[in-house]
Amino acid sequence: MFNDIGALELVTLVVLAVLIFGPDKLPKVIQDVSGFIRKIRAFSDSAKKDIRDELGPEFKDFEFEDLNPKTFIRKQLDGDELGLKEIRNGFDLRKEMADVTDAVNGHESEAASGAASGPSLTKGGGADLQKKPQPPAKDERPPFDSDAT
Repeated sequence: MFNDIGALELVTLVVLAVLIFGPDKLPKVIQDVSGFIRKIRAFSDSAKKDIRDELGPEFKDFEFEDLNPKTFIRKQLDGDELGLKEIRNGFDLRKEMADVTDAVNGHESEAASGAASGPSLTKGGGADLQKKPQPPAKDERPPFDSDAT
């Protein structure tokens, strides 16, 4: 309930409570507040029980925490019918980034070493990033780019 309150904040609240209510009234205030919290919890539990009873037997595994979208999705994907765990485990981001870095730096990666090098590759096995396209002939029209228009 108070996960985000640190020790310093708790000490400050206690000191303020002693200053506001005084040491003689503080035990009575704490007792009243704890009784109020118990009544709210009992009311909440009875309301949850009434809602479960009204929903019927087809919603017997219904949990109110499922109304939070994050927990609902996590619960639905727990069965993993989509194979998301296999996809997540099959993708190695570090290896992919290392391959891209090697290609940019001109080093030959392990995956690219077995592949045949085409005319666009330099001596080091990486792509020639400084190669400029040849200008079109005088009669030739430039290629049409539908995204640029």
